Amino acid sequence: MDLRRAADAPRPREGGARWYRRFAADVVLAGQRVFFLVTTVLVGWAIYDLVVEEIDDRARQPWLFLVIWVLAAYVLLPHVHRMLTRIYVPSYFIGRARTADGLLADPVNLAVVGTPGQLRAAMLSQGWAEAAPVTAGSGLRIALASLARRSYAAAPVSALFVFGEKQTLAFEKEVDGSPAQRHHVRFWACPAGWKLPGGFAVDLVGAATYDRRVGLSLFTFQITHKIAENTDQERDLVVSALKAADARVQVIRDFSTGYHSRNGGGDAIETDGDLPIVRLSAAA
Repeated sequence: MDLRRAADAPRPREGGARWYRRFAADVVLAGQRVFFLVTTVLVGWAIYDLVVEEIDDRARQPWLFLVIWVLAAYVLLPHVHRMLTRIYVPSYFIGRARTADGLLADPVNLAVVGTPGQLRAAMLSQGWAEAAPVTAGSGLRIALASLARRSYAAAPVSALFVFGEKQTLAFEKEVDGSPAQRHHVRFWACPAGWKLPGGFAVDLVGAATYDRRVGLSLFTFQITHKIAENTDQERDLVVSALKAADARVQVIRDFSTGYHSRNGGGDAIETDGDLPIVRLSAAA
């Protein structure tokens, strides 16, 4: 066959269904861009109008603060963070979880060898509660429970991402009968064949932190839990619980350099860089 003639031959046209999907995707993308442009303009105008109102000392409009905060915290700033973090945050494993907006979140500070079922059984046997899924109902319930300081042992936790996926399992323990303060840990199932840096084969990685109160994110101003700085203390608490469930523990010293940093909500975090690998009992 003449390769040049084959290369010059006209290519078949795309099928109608494929063309329609591409056209629909382009329309959706254009719509999103227009939406964010219009939202940006409206927020800018609202801020300007609010400032002018204050300078002119006319009637106050406190409701406008709420509108601006909602638009900025839950629409504009998350969109900006998603765009920027695609540029400067690595997509490969660096020992940190990520928020839905792409910001670096809690440190990955332990690993597990065992199945999700074994891990669930071990954690529940030590008095930890499995977090409920995030829904509109569970979100409203945790907000009301936090304000009224009422118990909600299975309160949902926000989604954090490792390997591009949200947590596989999450467990918690309330403090003083309120979900505003709680010990909690998230676990992510590792991709098939994946190994920790250094060649350690594990089945799940986890991030344990302590929620000390409810507040506003430093980076998005969204309502969120604020965590305690000493993440190693929470890591050791989870490891102790799993050891009590007959797990064996191997600690990789200096798995990462000890550091001080901030998570996706702007909270200070610190770690010594050690990584415990917990091997669950087959009986769990």
